[in-house]
Amino acid sequence: MPDRDIPFARPFIGDEEKEAALRALGSGWLTTGKEAAAFESEFAAFLAPPPAAPVGAFAVNSATSGLHLALEGCGAGQGDTVLLPSFTFASDAEVVRYLGAEPVFVDIEPETFHIDPAALEAALDRLSRGLPAYPGGPAGRPAAVIPVHYGGLPCNMEPILELARHYGARVVEDAAHSFPSLLPGRGFAGTLGDAGVFSFYATKTITTGEGGMVATRDPEIAARVRLMRLHGIDRDVWNRYTDRGASWYYEVIEPGYKYNLPDILAAVGRAQLKRAWELLAMRKAIAARYDEAFRDNPRVIIPRTGPGDARHLYPVRVRGGTPAIDRDAFIDKLKERGIGVSVHFIPLHIMPYYKKRYGLEAEQFPESLKAFRQLISLPIWPGMTDRDIGRVIDAVGDISGK
Repeated sequence: MPDRDIPFARPFIGDEEKEAALRALGSGWLTTGKEAAAFESEFAAFLAPPPAAPVGAFAVNSATSGLHLALEGCGAGQGDTVLLPSFTFASDAEVVRYLGAEPVFVDIEPETFHIDPAALEAALDRLSRGLPAYPGGPAGRPAAVIPVHYGGLPCNMEPILELARHYGARVVEDAAHSFPSLLPGRGFAGTLGDAGVFSFYATKTITTGEGGMVATRDPEIAARVRLMRLHGIDRDVWNRYTDRGASWYYEVIEPGYKYNLPDILAAVGRAQLKRAWELLAMRKAIAARYDEAFRDNPRVIIPRTGPGDARHLYPVRVRGGTPAIDRDAFIDKLKERGIGVSVHFIPLHIMPYYKKRYGLEAEQFPESLKAFRQLISLPIWPGMTDRDIGRVIDAVGDISGK
């Protein structure tokens, strides 16, 4: 009997998640309600156990909507600029355009794939003097910086926060990959800037299927996110259908959005949150197997790791050799063996919309382009069997000639 295909990612769903979903279904209330409120409270407590300063947590229907809310809450708007790595997913730049602001792309460090502080400083300096960050690029007040904790490895936040403070920009952390990334003596990634946004998409470290969370210690951002995520209504109104004492009356204060997380998804998220450290331990064990197998392979470069790494991705870089094999051919050969892989990321500056809008060239951000051309993300999901892991290791070794 042939081996089954190994998918790139698969959610780890057990009896607890199934029971939670059934609990929500049986409650008679499926949209945002008590489960979502409890999920927010439990997530906030996870991020900031006493004596840490409290964190506000706001459940949303995706990390994309969370990024939109966080940037809007930070005051980014028409004519502003927001700085972010080109080497990231589409949502980081598209939410900037939702607000009428312009994304300013910044190159990455070659080892961590994080936004390069030196390139960030150069772009902020030009923008602060009324100049475009690069030829053909946008100009405007630098309203915010979005550092991306790529693959679960937290960024070195100190220089980013210092630069943002110096130039009057807010910091919204893209923590979609990085739960639970705990930095010793600092706290969790996603709680270090003005706001942080987490993803609970089906492939993420914990999942609700679709969903996300905005975290902030800033009371003004918190109030704005709370208001804008559900139609700009001035109070929580879900209980007006279930609580005899709840008023039917509400007021629309701002033209808000429909970004709330339904209870049935929040219930699953609560169950996943309880096993966050267990799931992290599983990913770390897989990564350790890969590290050991690939460390001495001259054709494969293993990812850099460090304290707080959530090991959401395991991105290896394929490098030349004799006989040469390029990254795309490597992917094709892995797929022939039933190994699901992905690429994180296709740089935004080579995407047709941004390339055309800002007149960008592929080589304009060389480290982002180089990373894109070399990287392959291997499967690293909780529940992989020893045989699964061994098949991935053997396939990479055979294809690379090691």
